[in-house]
Amino acid sequence: MAETIQDTTTTPAEDKPRRPFRWSMIALWAAVITILAVLAWGLINTNASRPEVGQSAPTFDVEFFDGYEWDTRPVANLEDMRGHPVVLNFWASWCVECRYETDVLEQAWLKYREDGVVFLGVAYADVEPNSIAYMKDFGVTFPHAPDLGTDISQDYEITGVPETFFIDKDGVIRHVQIGAVDQEMLDTLIPQMLAD
Repeated sequence: MAETIQDTTTTPAEDKPRRPFRWSMIALWAAVITILAVLAWGLINTNASRPEVGQSAPTFDVEFFDGYEWDTRPVANLEDMRGHPVVLNFWASWCVECRYETDVLEQAWLKYREDGVVFLGVAYADVEPNSIAYMKDFGVTFPHAPDLGTDISQDYEITGVPETFFIDKDGVIRHVQIGAVDQEMLDTLIPQMLAD
């Protein structure tokens, strides 16, 4: 009796079944890569040098909120403000401590604007309708601009809000106030910057 030999070779179609393509794995790896990129960016920014007293203030462009302008312009650059002392205040409508200083800043603006002092409010990571409502509630008239992308805030390495940078006529930082400003501070620092 003849022995039958069976063919044990397999065709490609009979290989192991292929695992289905999983979009969930791609999404998971994309999330991991994004988290690592954010962490790396944070470490780089942590090591970035924060502008300090005696250093030149980082320049930036601003597009003011509707109804606000500097020197009749709705868009400006910090370089445009050279020759003027600048009080650069970072704030947000959701910031409780900012509410304590807003009226003080407005009163100082009204007092010193004729002397050429520029007050500039930068709304940190705030949505425009909330920022505008806040400014209307407090009757703020000095120029304000949004910083939704936090580009300006990152350049200044702010630690939170409120935070205020006093910049002299030559663009050099003279004082950094972390936390709310008060009238006495403004009435001390601004005349010093005007006198120089």
